[in-house]
Amino acid sequence: MGSATREALGASVAALSTLGTADVATGEQLLAAGRVIGDSSHLLSALADPAAEAADKGRVVESVFSSVNPGARSLLVSAVGNRWSSPEDLLAAIEELGIRVLARSAGTTTSIESELFAFGTVVGTDPELELAVSSKLGSASAKAALVTTLLSTKASPQTVAIVSHLVQQPRGRRIAALLRQAAGVVADEAGLAIATVTSATPLDAKQLDRIAAALGAARGTKLRVNHVIDSSIVGGLRVQLGDEVIDGSVATKLNDLRLQLAG
Repeated sequence: MGSATREALGASVAALSTLGTADVATGEQLLAAGRVIGDSSHLLSALADPAAEAADKGRVVESVFSSVNPGARSLLVSAVGNRWSSPEDLLAAIEELGIRVLARSAGTTTSIESELFAFGTVVGTDPELELAVSSKLGSASAKAALVTTLLSTKASPQTVAIVSHLVQQPRGRRIAALLRQAAGVVADEAGLAIATVTSATPLDAKQLDRIAAALGAARGTKLRVNHVIDSSIVGGLRVQLGDEVIDGSVATKLNDLRLQLAG
């Protein structure tokens, strides 16, 4: 992430403080606006042009998105008024704003991160479903309809909105990465980080709590742990925190040993 984008993203997220009450409609409209912008190379170039005046870009937003509610439109105007390292960074920021608004709109009993993780687990074990929501050959509307059918009775409206957006505008990312990044944004909005712990056999709640406490203490932050059981790692643990992987699995150690012997 370039320095310009870092500053722009910080300013865009800070603008959320002016939103007032966050609701699902505002989050959905931000995500939809991001798809409209992403589908038009001319519009994206105009809104991400670092040489253009912020006021001029704001007027474009006001014109194109006149039907969007004032809260969402204000956040869009704020985002395009910042200086981004690339047009792609602007799209990513609008997506993050939409996800953060949806996260804020959820009640304390709703765990969007857990719902995203559960959907990712299902998709990861069903090649046909993964192809259906990821294939470049499928239409965006068909993918969104499939997500709604699968999740409407099993997940919150916030999660449905997020996943529906992600499959419509993946921007070259795989579905697993899409869901992981979205969950990370949701967790960050709540002041948390997410750790995915993979073990060969099930871990009980106390073990997971101890792992979360140890990792959280080392990182200086609160953690939410997702647990994956994968017998192929044989033993030990594999922990993923964002893009960092701590691999203490027996399978990895054996593979490292084989490479050393081969060398």
